Amino acid sequence: MSTSAPHHQTSPARRPARPGPRAGAGRRLLVALGTGAAATGLVVGAAQVSGAAPDTKAPAPDTIVRVTGNADGGFSIQHYDGSTQFPPTMSEAMAECQEYPKKIGRVRCRKEVKTWYRDLADLKQAIKYARRAG
Repeated sequence: MSTSAPHHQTSPARRPARPGPRAGAGRRLLVALGTGAAATGLVVGAAQVSGAAPDTKAPAPDTIVRVTGNADGGFSIQHYDGSTQFPPTMSEAMAECQEYPKKIGRVRCRKEVKTWYRDLADLKQAIKYARRAG
């Protein structure tokens, strides 16, 4: 994975650990990003859509407030604190799955990549809907 392309960089405040050539690094990155994206963003979206009374406290700094892009061209994930993440494109993440030494690991990695990018696209739609409804 090349770090020279601008869509792979993130603001210094949210720079995740970059996966190295060792097996499993890409998976850990995707699982960590995916878990936070799905849990944080969907909860925020659901709270806005449900018509709940506005909270007087500001949300957590890592709350996802906007997702743009797509799996093929790359996503941009913006957080409440102003930081931005640019995860690898789907094709780059799938290529990282080839680093697994065993076939079962490669298959599992590809499935997780597809699921994570599908969920990220769903998160993008949920935030869009919450903004329209709110």
